[in-house]
Amino acid sequence: MTPAELSRTVRHAVCRAVEEGALRVSVPESVSVERPRPGGRGDYATNVALRLAGPAGQQPRAVAEVLRSRIAEVPGIAGIEITGPGFLNITLGEGAQQALVRDVLERGSAYGHGDALRGASIAFGAVDELRAGVWTHTVALLLRSQGAQADVVPGAVDTLHVVPAPAGDLFERLGADAARWGLLAAASHDRPRTGDELLAQHESNPLFRVRYACSRSRALTRGAAQLGFGSDPLQDVDAPALVTAVGDYPVALGAAARHRAPDRLARHLETTADALLAFQSSVLPIGDEKPLAAHRSRLALAEAAGTVLAGGLSLLGISSPEYL
Repeated sequence: MTPAELSRTVRHAVCRAVEEGALRVSVPESVSVERPRPGGRGDYATNVALRLAGPAGQQPRAVAEVLRSRIAEVPGIAGIEITGPGFLNITLGEGAQQALVRDVLERGSAYGHGDALRGASIAFGAVDELRAGVWTHTVALLLRSQGAQADVVPGAVDTLHVVPAPAGDLFERLGADAARWGLLAAASHDRPRTGDELLAQHESNPLFRVRYACSRSRALTRGAAQLGFGSDPLQDVDAPALVTAVGDYPVALGAAARHRAPDRLARHLETTADALLAFQSSVLPIGDEKPLAAHRSRLALAEAAGTVLAGGLSLLGISSPEYL
């Protein structure tokens, strides 16, 4: 169960509680779920009960109790605990990681895309300034990934405001990939990176790490094929940082679209790349070791991470090479 699916599950529980008369509130358009903070419990947590308590005229823990019983009935939920003033801490059932990896590999570049913004129609005005133009076209792509209709239309009044890039031959000097990363990876209110450090083939360069991690996932697939095995998420893999990064991608992509902030997506790709690069050495058998179910499962997770990286780079208009 992905975070997006869990969010819909929790929202559906609210809908049921309202339909059955257990809660008298307006159903929120969306429900946020996130990883528990340090010291927290479960796989995910949500504060929806605290949000609904006031409108419902009930104590947060009472609202949490109403929702807990309905969420617990859903397949894939192993347990729910109420903590603090009314947080719902949700533990997913066994097999959740395998289901996540299978979902990513089956959906490919469409993983993370959804319909949360379906029905929204946004027309951005065309702009001449370089960074604003790149930012606007990228935001339109992000919005479309979440079901919105978004276009750049000359004369439209909705415009995005960003700190402009220095005038000059940026694309000619850096190339399209590095130039776009420099313009998009910094927040809109920050000055973009436009120096030659964007071309460095070194771990100090975030763009290099992201593209290198993407190419490494493909190299692992080629290496496994030479050893006579392929990927298959047969069992859980002990790689919490990487699993979290892959599972949280739909949430990060949705947030980047809603906030019209490509930099949020870029930061999540950096997190995913760093987790994959730290994990990659455990994927293939070493020496005379025979390929086992564990290797097939690790390879599947690495391929899922590569899918996330390639899909995110594509939305930013940046290529993901087979070799780097």
